[in-house]
Amino acid sequence: MTVKHSLLAILTLGSAYGLQLRDELVKRAPHREGINVGQVYGTLERLRKTGLIVEAEMTDDNLQLYSLTASGREAVAEWMSCPTHVNVRDWTEMLDQVLVVSSIPGAPFERLVSGYRASLALPCPGQHDPEIQRGALNSATRMLHDAAVQWLDEMSRSLQLASASYGLAQSRPRRGRRATVS
Repeated sequence: MTVKHSLLAILTLGSAYGLQLRDELVKRAPHREGINVGQVYGTLERLRKTGLIVEAEMTDDNLQLYSLTASGREAVAEWMSCPTHVNVRDWTEMLDQVLVVSSIPGAPFERLVSGYRASLALPCPGQHDPEIQRGALNSATRMLHDAAVQWLDEMSRSLQLASASYGLAQSRPRRGRRATVS
């Protein structure tokens, strides 16, 4: 789910092609390093079919660029403002959302972090569940919960000191091998 929204967030910076979006996602959310460019193109196709993006112009070397539609802008604005996943046992979606939103100039990063803090201020998951109220599992859940809150605090502090947001990279990755000259 957050790969889709992360790609939409990156497209708020301007039109981009598939490999560029994959590289931007990995740069902004390094834990996604293993994402396959084929997954990105599949996600782009689904986003196009649902009307969140459109095929824009082509690059000089015939790479298809993608742009947001009005619906895509609305969907990504909502995603960048509100926590989508508060599960202390699985941080992947929270990492995606917080890291990507923090890298987009003008995005409502503090609002998002405040939303996560508010969600995590609720009783720790499993705290009142007799099935989960067992030694090691309850302790691990509480520790993960506390670590999530500490990470959000650290992200907020460190981003106040220096801007972590930036635009699309202008350098083009090399593609394929150079032609051999006989």
